[in-house]
Amino acid sequence: MLRIFLWIQAFVQVLSVVTLAPPQNIHVNNWQLTWTHDSEKEDVTYTVQYRSFDTSVWKDVQACVQTFSTSCNVTSTKAESEHGCVMLRVLAERQGLTSKPVKACSRHGDSCTPEVSLTARPGSLTVFLSRNHSMVLEHGDHVKHRVYYGKEGQSLQKYKDAVYSLSIPGLEEGQRYCTRVQYMLYEKPFGPESCTQCEVIPESEYERRQTVIITAMVVVVVVLILIPAIAYILIFQHGRIKKCLHPPCKIPDNFLLEPFSEHHILSSPSEEHYDIITAME
Repeated sequence: MLRIFLWIQAFVQVLSVVTLAPPQNIHVNNWQLTWTHDSEKEDVTYTVQYRSFDTSVWKDVQACVQTFSTSCNVTSTKAESEHGCVMLRVLAERQGLTSKPVKACSRHGDSCTPEVSLTARPGSLTVFLSRNHSMVLEHGDHVKHRVYYGKEGQSLQKYKDAVYSLSIPGLEEGQRYCTRVQYMLYEKPFGPESCTQCEVIPESEYERRQTVIITAMVVVVVVLILIPAIAYILIFQHGRIKKCLHPPCKIPDNFLLEPFSEHHILSSPSEEHYDIITAME
């Protein structure tokens, strides 16, 4: 029994780990990292981690280990990277359980993250990228932008590399596409990614005209064919319609006389007997 009880406790603990909500809306701006709670529990703490781009080892930011706060100043991590840029992430902890870590993104461009703006056109999306930053001044064309893109709700796996702004053609009109951008230094990812931005690809004038034409044709078909057909049926086929609606039974010919049949007529009173009186002269 004790072993079964321990197994049940371990199973519940595993489920708790899976359901422990991670932090949300993790943004970094001028070395100030912020996030929001995604749990109703009040005893949830958060730990901020970082790593440089020449290693895969994540380290804790000492000032923000198991903190109840939803912000952290990460200026101290600048000294950990050759170019002063590191990857950042935050994880939630509660009673020895740990959530999935979530990486931070940057809403605004800075020395570690590109500044991005989008313009949607029929069938394409233009990603505007600024070249006016310190990375370009120091490394020139060795700095590129990796633009990840895809439909909203899908993982952004496709990407294009560009030195300057670029246009992504061949997108479905009427669909919403999203992008995020990261610096590439000497063909290696560098700095936090920009936060995901999305735009709806508008329909072209040709597509709009086609939609209007198809709609008008449907209306014409309804007005010229369907309505006259219904009117013809109601006017000239009403007899057949009435017959179809006739109840599937036959009324007997003597239905109205039935109450007055011989079974219901009261028998007449018996005739009285009278003596015959002889006529008198």
